Amino acid sequence: MINMKMDEEFSQASEIYRENILDHYKHPRNFGEIKNPDIKQRELNPLCGDEIEFFMKVGEKNVIDDVKFKGHGCAIGQASASLLSEMIKGKSLEEVENITNEKVIEQLGIHIGPVRFKCAILSLMTVKAGIEKYKKSLSKNGGN
Repeated sequence: MINMKMDEEFSQASEIYRENILDHYKHPRNFGEIKNPDIKQRELNPLCGDEIEFFMKVGEKNVIDDVKFKGHGCAIGQASASLLSEMIKGKSLEEVENITNEKVIEQLGIHIGPVRFKCAILSLMTVKAGIEKYKKSLSKNGGN
């Protein structure tokens, strides 16, 4: 009886997370472009065709003041980008660089198998690549 109740609770929790993923897929947060972004990075998952592009404005103390993304792909990839955009807004570049793949997967709230893993972390890979490129351009130009 206890195991059945736990299975039912787990199933209900999984359904809530699935609904959350579909909501972020159908109604992505921070979807669009930023004119003249400080960071603009596009990445592609050649295995499935998912494509994502992030735009970020960096303010004082290297904090992400605004973030937008656009792209196309599966529900997991798009939901991941939407969730990540909410996570990083207002965070410093250093804080964003410390976000792990596991944290992104945790935010999705469902089990991600090996086939969908790259879909789930493509947005994080894109953001981190953009930050790395941005920092290199600053050091070339005598910035931070």
